[in-house]
Amino acid sequence: MEEVLKNLFDEVDNSHEEMMALWKKLVNRDCGSGNKAGVDSVGRDIQEILEGLGFKVRFHEYEKAGNMLVADYGDFSKPFIVLTGHMDTVFKDGQAAERPFTVKDGKAYGPGVLDMKGGVTILLTAMKLLTKIGYDRYGIRIILAGDEEVGHGSSHAGNDFLKEAKGAVMGFNMETGFMDNGIVIERKGCRRYRIDVDGVGAHAGNNPEDGRSAVEELCHKILDIQKLTDFEEGTTLNCGVIGGGTVANAIPEHAWCILDIRFRTQKGLDRVDKALKEIEKKVYVPDTKTTIKVILDVPAMEKRQESIDLCERANTIAIEAGLAPIHPIAVGGGSDSAFLVYAGVPTICALGVRGEFNHTVREYAVVDSLFEREKMLLALLMKL
Repeated sequence: MEEVLKNLFDEVDNSHEEMMALWKKLVNRDCGSGNKAGVDSVGRDIQEILEGLGFKVRFHEYEKAGNMLVADYGDFSKPFIVLTGHMDTVFKDGQAAERPFTVKDGKAYGPGVLDMKGGVTILLTAMKLLTKIGYDRYGIRIILAGDEEVGHGSSHAGNDFLKEAKGAVMGFNMETGFMDNGIVIERKGCRRYRIDVDGVGAHAGNNPEDGRSAVEELCHKILDIQKLTDFEEGTTLNCGVIGGGTVANAIPEHAWCILDIRFRTQKGLDRVDKALKEIEKKVYVPDTKTTIKVILDVPAMEKRQESIDLCERANTIAIEAGLAPIHPIAVGGGSDSAFLVYAGVPTICALGVRGEFNHTVREYAVVDSLFEREKMLLALLMKL
């Protein structure tokens, strides 16, 4: 085993140019979440690579979102593992041409270079190297989403994730790596609601008494909503966007806001959801009506002992392989790792390239981490 792993590491050292070329190709294409054609084009390129390695590739197709790629390799009558990530970015069309893949002072730049084209590069290269030696330790299922950055709001990819991951013995998400080598075992979930209030419009000067202000009603309810935050529980609420009314001299007939909730546990979310149902029914301004509707729903990657144990084993393997130690961390941002954990799969996340400033034009990845994390993934797949 040690000799095989050493040879794989040597293969990584001899594959730098090829890995960089693949990374560049993945970055230099517009594939924001809203660009279905761009995301699906990336999916077809990955399909071609994986089918050339002996994978059976299929897609979950969506009308308004990038398709989800699922690729299987090996014998699924025995335990299988899941490797996951996403193909979309947060960037608008034109960014690939304006800010193409560039390397400067050991850092790589470009739209999605960190989040998460580097991780996809690592995943694909690992598959090339492992299939070359006839890897059969586990069956391998790759799941790459096409709309992760928007929380699968226009698809049913979340449910498809749960179905595809069910029964796996462990999961690895190639999401953005952290500069301190932290490996994520816990992420907050995110649920968003749209709150609409209908009142009665009237002239603010001639007959204000006939009006029922939707804005006033919404203001009362926002105060109630914000009080539901519980920092100790790890549940926070933010009415971050608000609108209403038409002109200053009219009693506003309609008002709305977007509520963002971050939660550490399903129990915390259930508490808030129950309270929101009561707030929806409560009336401060007579003759107004409130409707609260879920518009985005990403579960929490709850901390599980199985994931903690997996991270500890991964750290031991990394150290034995001469790689930098890793340590478990919890973060606020969501990822599809939540669906793996929800499906009962022990999961570690953030195994991709290390860097900073996701979702901004300052986003960068440390080039050497592409090769470091490649070796780590190979070591984990060979020895876990």
